[in-house]
Amino acid sequence: MTDTPSPEPAPLPASYQLVSANRSFAQRAAMALADISQTISLWRLVWTLSVFDIRLRYRGSVLGPLWLTLSTAVMIVALGFLYSQLFHISLTDFLPFISLSLVLWTFLSTIVAEGCLCFTGQEAMLRAMRMPLSMHAARVVIRNVFVLGHNILVVVLVFAIMRLLPGKYIFLEIPAFALWMIDAFATCLILGVFCARFRDVPPIVTSVMQIAFFVTPVIWSPALIQHRGRIFLETWNPMFDLLDIIRAPLLNTPISGTIWMIALGYSTLLVLAASYVFMRFRPRVTYWI
Repeated sequence: MTDTPSPEPAPLPASYQLVSANRSFAQRAAMALADISQTISLWRLVWTLSVFDIRLRYRGSVLGPLWLTLSTAVMIVALGFLYSQLFHISLTDFLPFISLSLVLWTFLSTIVAEGCLCFTGQEAMLRAMRMPLSMHAARVVIRNVFVLGHNILVVVLVFAIMRLLPGKYIFLEIPAFALWMIDAFATCLILGVFCARFRDVPPIVTSVMQIAFFVTPVIWSPALIQHRGRIFLETWNPMFDLLDIIRAPLLNTPISGTIWMIALGYSTLLVLAASYVFMRFRPRVTYWI
């Protein structure tokens, strides 16, 4: 008895499209890159949505985001007088340091906190329309840059009162701030994806940031541990290196090449991790939320 060959499957009509969930590494990378490219091309929309977020947050308020600036100024004055006495540091030297540190740390901590919710907080928009996913991460970054612009007025006022002017290291602010923008965007992508999948991550991140605030020289000067642990601080605390590349040039303090290399190393690892996470899990975010 001979086996009859099975008939060949009929070809699909031209109106049908075969959809497969299996994608190669190159296809995933191309889709993630296309998503980010669309976000860059829609920068006007990102800008508009960021301004809208700020207006919506302070709707009905007289001073608007300046309330945050006033609260930051009050905290800087209070902590400046208190810790300058506790640490026996001249107020002229300590007040510019703590004002700049608190304003920059507020930006970092807010980026981390809001980055956790950059996708879950936009559930309705993600389900209602087709938009690049990375646009919501960029929206968080731009929104907080606007808030940083308001808070930096406190630093300008403190520097004017203390008659301090940036020195020859001020040109380092340009690459440092560009690195901050890249790191902030990568952080929002990573945290946004993980927090969409695991809703326990935001409280964990909040606790980690609270610990990082106390172990990072924000309200205390790194000069206090100059001979007891600065190398450990520079090597194993990425927050210190990323904070110092912005803070040191404004305080007219020379910054070592080691700190820049460590900051670039941590930033490279962060960008690589964000690239893999976004490339691997981008198609699933909409289903997780």
